[in-house]
Amino acid sequence: MNPNVLKTAQLMGDPSRLAMLMSLLGGKALPASDLARTSNISPQTASSHLAKLVAGGLLVHESYGRHKYFRLANQEVAHALEALLMISPSKPIRSLRESDELKRMRHCRTCYDHLAGEVGVALTDRLMNLGWLEESGKNYVLNAEGTKRLHAWGAETDDVAKKRRHYARQCLDWSERRHHLAGYLGAAITKRLFELKWIERTPHGRAILVTREGINGLYREFGLQITK
Repeated sequence: MNPNVLKTAQLMGDPSRLAMLMSLLGGKALPASDLARTSNISPQTASSHLAKLVAGGLLVHESYGRHKYFRLANQEVAHALEALLMISPSKPIRSLRESDELKRMRHCRTCYDHLAGEVGVALTDRLMNLGWLEESGKNYVLNAEGTKRLHAWGAETDDVAKKRRHYARQCLDWSERRHHLAGYLGAAITKRLFELKWIERTPHGRAILVTREGINGLYREFGLQITK
């Protein structure tokens, strides 16, 4: 195997394409029209950029009628983007809107398909403090007690895909500079939080809102105190 790193770097290095990739980092598929607006470019120019990203293996698309929806190709693309956020210098905040969005992102967001930010890191820490989750190299291990408790809570703890992806991966959080839970288990817990309506997506961006039910539920179920 001889990876062509330069090709991938060139794909990500274009400002418009990078804006598209970052807007998809939350794991939600978006139509080409939304991605064009995100990048402040015309639909025709966006179409050209999206075709290059698909051809380069960074995006995949699905057609629904006349519309195409795009999403990141896999979790490895998400991890690469998160790594870029980790090593990149801060840029100046130019408006109150940007400041508020950054605060919401730092508090709680999705990283591809799992929870990140203050809430994601705090929940991971709590699962470890409860003794359900343990560190193992660059991964986590869910023990028997943790499996029993999370299964009773309603999370799908059994990897039906049989190791198709990392089961419980440590993902370095770019805003907290600490690890949160990724992989199959991280996605399963996040899915359950959405099902219970303990968290919900905001209309725009990657920020996630912890609902009143979520604040009460996280404390009742895990002893985790969340402040807005």
